[in-house]
Amino acid sequence: MQSAMFLAVQHDCGPMDKSAGSGPKGEEKREKMKRTLLKDWKTRLSYFLQNSSTPGKPQTGKKSKQQTFIKPSPEEAQLWSEAFDELLASKYGLAAFRAFLKSEFCEENIEFWLACEDFKKTKSPQKLSSKARKIYTDFIEKEAPKEINIDFQTKTLIAQNIQEATSGCFTTAQKRVYSLMENNSYPRFLESEFYQDLCKKPQITTEPHAS
Repeated sequence: MQSAMFLAVQHDCGPMDKSAGSGPKGEEKREKMKRTLLKDWKTRLSYFLQNSSTPGKPQTGKKSKQQTFIKPSPEEAQLWSEAFDELLASKYGLAAFRAFLKSEFCEENIEFWLACEDFKKTKSPQKLSSKARKIYTDFIEKEAPKEINIDFQTKTLIAQNIQEATSGCFTTAQKRVYSLMENNSYPRFLESEFYQDLCKKPQITTEPHAS
C-alpha cells in the first residue's frame, strides 16, 4: 500500500533529496531513505494524536517551545473533507497535512504555499523585495533546496517579476501548487488511516451487570 502511494505521487512532487548525490551510492542512500520514511509514516502522523489535547481542555504546566495542537472532534475533522480550504484553515489539520506531505516527499508544496500567503500580507517594499528573493532561491530557481514542480515559463516570469517585487509575484505558481495539492495529495490524505481515525466517533461501551 505504501509503495503504491509513493509511486503515485512522483509526478507532482519536486526533487526528493539533492544531498544524496548521484551514482550507485547516492541511489542506494535515496532508496534507503524512501524505505525508512514509508515504513513509519503512520507513526509520524500519529504524533499529532499523541501530542495534542482534547477539545475544550485548557493547557496546564510549564510553557514549552514545542507547539501543541488541539485535537479536533470527529465532527470538526469531517469538515476537512468538504473543502481543501477547510483543512488549511485548521491549525491541527494543516500540521497533519504537512506531516502527510512529508511522508509523500512533497512537503515543499505546502511550505511554498504558506510562504506565499505570508508574502502577500507584507506591506513594506523593502521586506517584500527580500522575501521575494528568499522564496525564489528556496523554491523556484534551478536546484533550489525545496524546488517545486512548475513549468519553465512560470519560473522565467517569476525571475522577471521579483526584479520589482509586488504582492502578485508568485500568484501563478501558488495557484499551480495549490491545484496539485488539492487534486493529488489532499484526496490521499482523506483516504489515509490517520484521517479516518480522527473521524471515528468514540464507541461507548457498557459494563455488563453482574447477575
